[in-house]
Amino acid sequence: MKINLVGIVGAGVMGSDVALDLACNGYRVVIVDIDEMILDKSDEKMKKTFSLMKMMSPKYRSLDWNVIDEKIEFHTEYKALSHVDLVIENVTEDWNVKKAVYEELREVCNEDTLFAVNTSCISITKIAGLMKRPDNVLGTHFMNPVPMKTLVEVIKGHHTSEATVETVTAFLKSMNKVPVVVNDFPGFVTNRVLMLTINESIWLVHDRVGRPQDVDKIFRLGFGHEMGPLATGDLIGLDTILKSLEVLHDSYNDPKYRPCPLLRKMVDAGLLGKKSGQGFYTYDKRN
Repeated sequence: MKINLVGIVGAGVMGSDVALDLACNGYRVVIVDIDEMILDKSDEKMKKTFSLMKMMSPKYRSLDWNVIDEKIEFHTEYKALSHVDLVIENVTEDWNVKKAVYEELREVCNEDTLFAVNTSCISITKIAGLMKRPDNVLGTHFMNPVPMKTLVEVIKGHHTSEATVETVTAFLKSMNKVPVVVNDFPGFVTNRVLMLTINESIWLVHDRVGRPQDVDKIFRLGFGHEMGPLATGDLIGLDTILKSLEVLHDSYNDPKYRPCPLLRKMVDAGLLGKKSGQGFYTYDKRN
């Protein structure tokens, strides 16, 4: 199966970045979100991100925004996805929200449509159980920011067919990504480790062991990380971190995944990180 037309569900930070990366690699994209205001912001965000990409990477400098923009359609109804070859879903890390989305997709998409769940922790097998063809469902955990990161963690659910894995990994390689295939278990590889690291780093701030900038500096200078764990949490979104930890805690019933009270307090206060303008660091919301 060759993938030509790709559907994106969810026009937030991750969905917008995936759509932009696809369009830059020649794919036609249909973005669906139930909120027209979010779609408008998505278009604006992609234009700004594209300008930054052209400045930071030579491979994008020959591309023209008007050509890229023409490859992307925006819709508020799921029926716009009726003829896509692949759906990449990027909604919030909440089972009830995802369940409702896949129940809609099940009714409007073709029988042969492939579904890629862009999730941090939620079971691919559980989502596949909602669909008519569970063998067509797998996970694609993109890294943030998507246009600048090559790794994609590909998660094979219990029912996922080898044909689906082969088609999607070939598709990802065509986007200049490096797919790494792992098996389905909550958190997979990346987030079973990353969420623990971010949460424990928040505990360090909570217990006044170190300031955020000092905790991150130790990881950057001591371990060679590009970003410290707290800056990474701000980039991902502290609300997403909290929801991911809750999924892991519920899935494993292991106290090591218990979210730090400081994390809950910050999310309750709307201090979500880069997207809100304030998390462990302060950000310019215009960017």
